[in-house]
Amino acid sequence: MNYVIINGSPRKKNTWKMVKQAKSNLKGNFEEVQLMKENIPLCNGCFKCIMEGEDKCPHFDKIKPIIDKIRNADAIIIASPVYAMNVTALLKNFLDHTAYLYHRPEFFTKKALVVVSTAGAGQKDVAKYIDETLRHWGVNKVYKITYACGGKDSIDVENINKVSKKFGSDVESGKLHSPKFGDVLFYNVWKAMALSKDPIEADRDFWLERDLVNHDFAPEVRLNTVKKLFSKVMFFIFRKVMK
Repeated sequence: MNYVIINGSPRKKNTWKMVKQAKSNLKGNFEEVQLMKENIPLCNGCFKCIMEGEDKCPHFDKIKPIIDKIRNADAIIIASPVYAMNVTALLKNFLDHTAYLYHRPEFFTKKALVVVSTAGAGQKDVAKYIDETLRHWGVNKVYKITYACGGKDSIDVENINKVSKKFGSDVESGKLHSPKFGDVLFYNVWKAMALSKDPIEADRDFWLERDLVNHDFAPEVRLNTVKKLFSKVMFFIFRKVMK
């Protein structure tokens, strides 16, 4: 298995210790992206990645190699300490540069592990934010490890081992999980937008070229009867609204 680790911490302390402990339970190859060393300029909110295509981002040369690493990996590990009740600026800046993936999700066969540490509080909310972002990318299943170390150089080895082993077994199984209803809903939002009379061209091209418009969800992922029906109803409604 191939894993890509995206480390949003500017230093290697408790969060990185948690990642290293998780790695000890995983079998495969690991590629690290230390965002502190990537020198990614701040996202300037130009919307070019969404409106014109990600290759039109002024920082495309910095972002594309990281996205390619994700494409080539079987699974993703994203780590961040809590800074002011949120992810670090390093990670937030990177995620801002991936806003186009909300419109054009592509990682439907990937699984992810989120690792968050904090000296005080906020770890669960920060992990939830990263989880939601990954699901908008299309990620199939997200596991979370969070820990409040109380300002000490300590980690919860037992919980890290438990969750990371489960994550690793799932990655190795190749099994794809049924998406949540919210994920199915958003899939149909973007599909309907791509088929509207005045679509964002980059969105339209993406959905048509990958034939995603002819599926209730990503074709690699199976939906049960209820979710198929839910998908069809949502698409019918959104098509009516987004003429």
